[in-house]
Amino acid sequence: MSSSDQRSAGPPAEPAAPDVLPLAGEFPAATRDQWRELVAGVLRKAGREELPDPVEEALRVPVATGVSVAPLYTAEDAGDLPALAGAPGLPPFVRGARAGAAGVTAAGGADPDVPGGWDVRQRHADPDVARTREAIAADLENGVSSLWLVVGDGAVPAGALGEVLADVLLDLAPVTLQGGVPAAEAFLALVDGRADLAPGGCLGLDPLSVQAATGEPQDLTGLADLARRAPAGWRTVVADGTVVADAGGSVVEELGCAVAAGVAYLRALTAGGLDVADAFGQVEFRLSASADQFTTIAALRAARRLWDRVGEASGVPAEARAMRQHAVTSNVMVTRHDPWVNMLRTTVACFAAGVGGADVVTVQPFDAALGLPDAFARRIARNTQALLVEEAHLARVLDPAGGSWYVESLTESLAQAAWSWFTEVERAGGLAAALSSGLVAERIGAAWAERQERIAHRTDAITGVTEFPNPAEVLPVRRPAAEALPAAPGGLPRVRASQAFEQLRDRVDAVDPRPRVHLATIGPVARHTARATFAANLFGAGGLAAPAGDGVDGLAGTTVACICGTDRDYASAASLAAELRAAGATQVWLAGPPSLAVDGVDGYVHAGCDALEVLRTVLDGLLGAEMVIFARGEGRA
Repeated sequence: MSSSDQRSAGPPAEPAAPDVLPLAGEFPAATRDQWRELVAGVLRKAGREELPDPVEEALRVPVATGVSVAPLYTAEDAGDLPALAGAPGLPPFVRGARAGAAGVTAAGGADPDVPGGWDVRQRHADPDVARTREAIAADLENGVSSLWLVVGDGAVPAGALGEVLADVLLDLAPVTLQGGVPAAEAFLALVDGRADLAPGGCLGLDPLSVQAATGEPQDLTGLADLARRAPAGWRTVVADGTVVADAGGSVVEELGCAVAAGVAYLRALTAGGLDVADAFGQVEFRLSASADQFTTIAALRAARRLWDRVGEASGVPAEARAMRQHAVTSNVMVTRHDPWVNMLRTTVACFAAGVGGADVVTVQPFDAALGLPDAFARRIARNTQALLVEEAHLARVLDPAGGSWYVESLTESLAQAAWSWFTEVERAGGLAAALSSGLVAERIGAAWAERQERIAHRTDAITGVTEFPNPAEVLPVRRPAAEALPAAPGGLPRVRASQAFEQLRDRVDAVDPRPRVHLATIGPVARHTARATFAANLFGAGGLAAPAGDGVDGLAGTTVACICGTDRDYASAASLAAELRAAGATQVWLAGPPSLAVDGVDGYVHAGCDALEVLRTVLDGLLGAEMVIFARGEGRA
């Protein structure tokens, strides 16, 4: 063929695309049994002699009461779970209340196909009216779409609502209240006669959370009357699961109690004359979002399935059964020490809430555990959401986790466990009765005790507190904040995951100069660095300085030492322990497992040890020895 013929014939045809593109088709298929053999080999090398059958049970991690996650999920784990999830916008609403059309969701939330994505709601509880008014203006001018006002003693004064909201365009920005009947009445009086309020607000009545916090039974009979007086498009009550989470409950207890609260409010509203479908539309749910992103995603999906089942059993039309979800970043996960890490935690939690399909999201400021947030903290909180919505376009994807074998399986497991707990509460007479009898407190206490054990052993790591602490940090100072639901002797407690370690830090921070532990190293740096670093990190979790020195060198000024080296170097550890005691050490620890069995040491610091117990023992020895050190003239002021 001549060159001119080739030009007229055109470029060669491209090969047709295959109908099926086999991923990794050139490689032999892997089986679960092969994977198990490889895992078993690694575990045996790590010292595990006896392994369960199947071997993956050795790697299961608990995430909630009765629910754990496996290290591997495949199609056989999912079964028909994606079918159970349904489709977006349709019952059981596992995949969300939206079907993708522009407008609002079935639950009354914002649709991500329109600007704004989910409803960005920020919380305000500062009793200083001028400061609150200024903070609200800054929020609304910079991306916040609705307000959450905590009203009452120590928070926004009920009588000052008019002044606080003077600059707010209530026809554009909905408001959710927290403060009971006095707050609701004050707001209704403020907007009396107005028919232009933006939909999506809530009067925020939640008497069962008050009972949970105080232990005092509450009256639910007036809810229906207030529901009839609520502005059009507003809700009246909040079924708040965060009060359970804040007491130490896992997501199973939180979901079960939240659904039980929702059912109790349905009964009160229908007893007051509301139609069941109308009553269903009066309930908003408030749930916590933690940095355990997949558990948060699955929990929000499971919650919608549970509430849909309640609606189905109550005879509510399918289109009216979607749960209205307000996700709030967890109070339990935030720390007072190294509070800047909270920015990362709340970002992950916000991401999980968005992926999980929450209608409304509140990101707590990073300094919330220290007191009232400053302007910088509020700015970071709202910009966290702005970035995820506007830059990451997270809200433009319907149920991005849907179809994942792991997420679908976890969603189902949480739904089943939470439903079992919910039915137990119902058999006890409902949530109010279960709170009064102590059933809820006992169940939450057991869940919290399990988690405390994992935290004490640092199985559940808390960055900046139990891992990679900074004992010399200077904390920012904030004005004190009042609790919206202050704990009372007869009510549920309020806990934080880091509190036990932070109590030890506070004890150490009160002493000047800072108590320390001497790391008595053996051998060259290359050999002792790994264990010395581990020991310094563990003692730092209690706020203790832990400088290293060769052998006895550097012990002066403390009475606690920790020997650090390799297993081979520990042949001389017993004699070093004797030297340390002769030099004034009253406690000698060894960095390594108890199986080393070194004579003359008081205990061992190693991966999986009870770090809290170690630190308490060390502190008792150090702070009890203050006068002895002072008498020796070794620098104690």
